[in-house]
Amino acid sequence: MKLPELPDLPIRPVLGHVAATLAEHGTAVLVAPPGTGKTTLVPLALAAAVPGRVLVAEPRRLAARAAAARMAALLGEAVGGTVGYSVRGDRRVGPQTRIEVVTSGLLVRRLQDDPELAGTEVVLLDECHERHLDADLLLALLLDARAGIRPDLRVLATSATVAADRLSALLGGGHPAPVIQVRARTHPVATTYLPPLPRERIEAQVARATRAALAGTDGDILVFLPGAAEIRRTAAALAELDGVDLVPLHGRLSAARQNTALEPGPRRRVVLSTAVAESSLTVPGVRAVVDSGLARVPHIDRARGLSGLATVRVSAAVAEQRAGRAGREAPGRVWRCWPEYEHSTLPAYPEPEIRTADLTRLAVELACWGTPDGHGLAWWDAPPPGGLAAGREVLRTLGAVTADGAVTDRGRRIARIGLHPRLARALLDGAAVVGARAAAEVVTVLDDDTHFSGIDLTAGLRALRREQPARWRREVERLAGSARGSDGGDDPAFVVALAHPERLARRRGPGSASYLMAGGTAVTLPPGSGTGDPEWLAVGVATRDPGRAEGYIRLAAAADEQLARRAAANLLTTADEIEWIDGEVVARRIERLGAITLSEKPIPEPDRRLLAAAVRRGLDSTGLGLLSWDSGAIALRRRLGFLHRTLGAPWPAVDDESLLATADTWLGPELATARRRADLGRIDTGQALLRLLPWPDAARLDELAPERLEVPSGSRARLDYAADPPVLAVKVQEIFGWTDTPRLADGRVPVVLHLLSPAQRPVAVTSDLTSFWQTGWPRVRADLRGRYPKHAWPEDPTTVPAHRGTARNAARERRGPRP
Repeated sequence: MKLPELPDLPIRPVLGHVAATLAEHGTAVLVAPPGTGKTTLVPLALAAAVPGRVLVAEPRRLAARAAAARMAALLGEAVGGTVGYSVRGDRRVGPQTRIEVVTSGLLVRRLQDDPELAGTEVVLLDECHERHLDADLLLALLLDARAGIRPDLRVLATSATVAADRLSALLGGGHPAPVIQVRARTHPVATTYLPPLPRERIEAQVARATRAALAGTDGDILVFLPGAAEIRRTAAALAELDGVDLVPLHGRLSAARQNTALEPGPRRRVVLSTAVAESSLTVPGVRAVVDSGLARVPHIDRARGLSGLATVRVSAAVAEQRAGRAGREAPGRVWRCWPEYEHSTLPAYPEPEIRTADLTRLAVELACWGTPDGHGLAWWDAPPPGGLAAGREVLRTLGAVTADGAVTDRGRRIARIGLHPRLARALLDGAAVVGARAAAEVVTVLDDDTHFSGIDLTAGLRALRREQPARWRREVERLAGSARGSDGGDDPAFVVALAHPERLARRRGPGSASYLMAGGTAVTLPPGSGTGDPEWLAVGVATRDPGRAEGYIRLAAAADEQLARRAAANLLTTADEIEWIDGEVVARRIERLGAITLSEKPIPEPDRRLLAAAVRRGLDSTGLGLLSWDSGAIALRRRLGFLHRTLGAPWPAVDDESLLATADTWLGPELATARRRADLGRIDTGQALLRLLPWPDAARLDELAPERLEVPSGSRARLDYAADPPVLAVKVQEIFGWTDTPRLADGRVPVVLHLLSPAQRPVAVTSDLTSFWQTGWPRVRADLRGRYPKHAWPEDPTTVPAHRGTARNAARERRGPRP
C-alpha cells in the first residue's frame, strides 16, 4: 500500500521507526499526547509496512468512526474502501479494506469467535491510558492469544500519558517492550481557576466560565461536561448568546451530528462535549477550554444493588489533557471550574474501570474464553475477586454459566448479543412473551437511556415509535434480529423486570413517593414522572447521590403484583417467621418477593422450638429487665457478683452481658417452655440463679458471702452487697465488744461499717474498727452523750457488752432475765 503525502504532525518523523520496532520486537508502546497524529498516521504507516490487515481498537464508537473518516480522507477515499470501521450496529468495510477501526468491545467478541484473528497482522490498541474495562480485557485476551496460537501477531499499544512502564512490562512478557515517545508541538496555555459561587449548580458555573472565555479569547470554545444531561442544561443556560453556535458532542448523537462538531463551522462555536474529546478526537479551531472538572464513569453500588454511571472528579492527568486542547493550534486559555487549591488534591490518574464497574459482562467473556476466574491471563490490574464473584453469581441466575463457572450455550448466545448479560437475557426471554421487536425496543432504551429524557418508559416508547429516530431504529432492528419470538402483548414493564428483577418496586405507603425494591433498596419517584400513581414499578434505571439514604428513579414502567410474580418467580419465598417484635413474640407466615412483603398471616400452632428461640432473642435484645427480680434474687446476684470479683473462678460472673451469654444454662428449662413475654415475667429468677453455683464450692456461699452477719448484740444485720466493698449498717451500741472489723471471703475483704445512732442516723463510717475505737470514738461518744443522755456510752466500748437500747436496758441485759 502506497502512502500519500502525510500531514506534518509530530508523529510523522518516527513512523518508520515505529514500524521497524514493531517488526523486530513484535510488541511496543507508543507514548504520544493528543494532537501528534498517532491515531490516524500510525495505522496508515503500519498498513504500508505489512501485507495483512491492521486492526485499530478504539474505546468509543465516536472515536472509531472519526478515526476511520480521517484516514480515508487522507487517502482520498470514502470510508469502506482501504479504511473501514465496525462498531455495534454499524459496519462499513469492503473486500479491499486494509485498516479496520473497531471498538474494543467488538474486537473482544471477534477474538472470542476467531482467536487466531486470521488475516490480521497488527493490532493497535489506542488510548490505553483511559483504562476502559473492554480495553483492559482486550489487552489480556490478545496477550493470551499471542502467547499461544498467534506468536506472530504484532501488538502496538498507544498512550497519551508517560506512565507506560506497566504497559511495557505486560506487552514484553519476560522483557519489557520498547517504548517510543513523541512530543507534541503545543502552544502555551494560560490557566484560570473559577470556583463555584454558593449553591451554584455546575451548569450555571460552566455557563459563567464559558461567557468569560468568549469575552477573553478568539476562536472556538471546547467545554467539557460529565454527560449528555449536563450538556442539555448548559446549552439552555447559554441559549441567549448571539452570533455563536452551540454544538453538542457525545457518543449518543447520530454520526451526522457528531461530524458537525468535528468540522469547522461558519461562525464561532461553543462545543459542549463529554470526555470523548479528551484525546482521540480533534475539534478544530479551539482556542479556549472550559473544564467542569467532572467525568462520568461506570460504577456499581453492590450494597444497594445499583449500577450505572457515577459522576466523579477528573484526575490531574485528564485535566492536563483537557487543557492541552486549547493549545493545539495557537496559544490558548483554560478555565477550570474549581478552586486552585483543590487542584493538588486531584488523583494522579483515572481509576481503572475494572476496579469500580459491574463485572458481569467481563465475567461472561472470561467464561467464554475458558478461564472463569481470569487466572492465567496477564492483567494490567486483575479484576477484584469480590466483583468478579458477584458477576459470576448473576450469570448463574441467568443460566449463562454452570455451577463451576463453565459457559453454557445460552451464555454464549448472551455474550454474542453484545449487551450487558442482564439486558441480553431480557431480550431473549422477553421476545418469547412480547415478541422480538417489542423486547428489542425496550432493551434498546435500557441500554441507552438518552433516547428520551423522561422517566415514564411507556410514554417514551410511544414517542420513539412515532418519531422513529434513526439511531434507535437501527439498534432495535439489530437486536430484534438476534432474538426469536412471535408478536405478543406490549408489556414494557415485563421486559424491564426480566432485566432487573431485583428492581421491581412496591410503594411503601398510600400516596408515598418512596418505593422499596426487591433488592432491599429504597428509591424515590420524582414528582411529575408521568407514570401515574402505581403501587408497583419496574425500575430500569436508578441512581443514588452520595450521602442520601434513598436512590432516585430515572426510568421506570408501571407494573403490578401479578407481573412481578411472573417475571421474578425466583425471588418468591414463603417462610414461617417467629420473631421478637416490639417487645412480644410474633408468629407469622410471610410471602415475599425479595425484600418486598406480599402477604403475612398468623401461625396458629407455631413450632415450640422456634417460639423458644424467639423468646431467647427477645431476652438478648431487650435485656434482663424482662425477668422478675424480687429482693431475694437481687441479693443473691449481688453476693455472687462480689465473690466473682473477689475470688474469681469458679464463682460465676453475673453482669448483664455474662448472664445473657449463659442464659441457656441458668434459664434453660424456663426458656424451653416460654411462648411469650409474660412467661419470662413468671420465672423465679432467684431459684434459676442457683443453677450457676459451682459445686462443691456452693456449700460455702453463706460462709464466704453471708446474707446476714450476727453482731455482738445478737441481732442479725443484713449486708449490703450493692456497695463495693459490702456495707454493714448497724447501731453502734450493738457492736460494743467487737475489737476488729469482720471480714468476708476467707478474710480477704473487710466489711465497711456504717455506724448508726439510736435514731438510725449515721454517726461514723469505718473499715478499721480498732483504729476507730482509739481515735474516732471519743469525738463520736461526746456527740452521742449530748444527743442521747439516757443511753450508755462507755469510754472503752471493747470492754462492755453490746445492747440494743437505753442504759437501763443495758443494765438489764447485763443482769440477765429475772428469776
